[in-house]
Amino acid sequence: MKRKSISQYIPQRTCVACHQVRPKRELIRLVRINNGGIEVDTSGKQLGRGAYLCKNPECWEAGLRGNRLDYTLRTNITKENRERLVRYGKELLGESNDGKNK
Repeated sequence: MKRKSISQYIPQRTCVACHQVRPKRELIRLVRINNGGIEVDTSGKQLGRGAYLCKNPECWEAGLRGNRLDYTLRTNITKENRERLVRYGKELLGESNDGKNK
């Protein structure tokens, strides 16, 4: 008797910058916390309104540039918070040593 394999559901999310739909685990989640600040949600389960970015440096830069992330998270990101997210993105993507890992 042949059995059909049951495919497991993989949650899909859309990158705020490039608008590509990818598996949730391939994206980085940013979450708006109670005080209006933005944090990187490494667990993917933190409470708050979330937005996703690809692990591409271009998507990370595009997402943090302009008001795209502000609009998605329905908040105004402070300059300090934005700078902290840019630094985190560079460290995460391996660009912290002046772009030598490209």
